Formats: sequence, C-alpha cells, structure tokens
Amino acid sequence: QVQLVESGGGLVQPGGSLRLSCAASGSIFTINAMGWYRQAPGKQRELVAHITSSGNTDYADSVKGRFTISRDNTQNTVYLQMNSLKPEDTAVYYCNADVNEYSSGWYRRVYWGQGTQVTVSS
Repeated sequence: QVQLVESGGGLVQPGGSLRLSCAASGSIFTINAMGWYRQAPGKQRELVAHITSSGNTDYADSVKGRFTISRDNTQNTVYLQMNSLKPEDTAVYYCNADVNEYSSGWYRRVYWGQGTQVTVSS
C-alpha cells in the first residue's frame, strides 16, 4: 500500500496564495506521474495539474499561469503552488499518484489522498 498525505489547504482571500503538498510513503514503489485534482460542491472531480516522472507538466486551462506543479523525487513529494486565487478555485483538492508497487510482483496502481479543502473568500 502507498499512502498519500496532503497538507496546505485553508482559507485565503481572493488574489492570495497557497501551497499544497502531498507526500507519498509505503513499502516498495516507484512513482510514475503525480497530479492534483479538485472537486467543488455539485461538480465532478477535475484535473488541475499533472507532472510526469521526467518533469513534464500539464495544466487545466482555468489555472494556467496561476498554478505551478512541481515534485521532489528524493522525498516522493508533489507540490502545487497556487497564486492569484479566485473564488471559483474553492474546492477539495486531491493528490493522485500513478505508481509501480511491489507486492509479490510489480503492479501499476493509482492512489488518492484524502483531500484538503481550499476556500477562496473575502
């Protein structure tokens, strides 16, 4: 099993910034890609940003130029720097990891964090 623990959510005013972190831990695994998703009340979960093991990134159009995803491979951690936050960014943010995990053989699995609330409001 691989565990993903998120931190960094909270309440921020419009135009403010937050930095989310997600640390992966477990037994024997390697990480392929990691990403951040979000789900607002009454809406479907959507991809916010994605980063591959080689550092290639992809962003939702709604966050391009405002959010930056990065990862520390030595710490198995992914970050989401969120600037110029808007009320429409309010959502629960989930970390996602595509991993190769050893359990009597190598298996490719996807894990999710528990989510962290981000609220943008004055």
